[in-house]
Amino acid sequence: MNLHLRVTNTTRDTLLAEQCEQARSFFARGRGLMGREQLGPGSGLLIDPCASIHTFFMHFPIDVVFIDRAGRVVGLRAAMRPGLPYAGAWRARAVIELPVGVIAASETQIGDLIKLRDS
Repeated sequence: MNLHLRVTNTTRDTLLAEQCEQARSFFARGRGLMGREQLGPGSGLLIDPCASIHTFFMHFPIDVVFIDRAGRVVGLRAAMRPGLPYAGAWRARAVIELPVGVIAASETQIGDLIKLRDS
């Protein structure tokens, strides 16, 4: 099942993703965005559980938002380029991978509250 989520920053009342896929199985979390050519506008990938990522075998940069169990932003990585070995955040429970520019456009900051709901 590939349920999509709507991801909003309730602190700033901004939309991060209209159609965010979920990677919750062991294999889906391990695969992530590897092998894809792009991540389209309004889309994203939630990896849960997850506290750190890499961008090996990826073809495009991404914005990365790390959230804790309560949905609070505990880490950010804007325009993480392909081929990097690590990005993570202490206390992160999940990672939201987004197209480059979403963090800046939504003005997302550490401490903001992120809400995930069915789209």
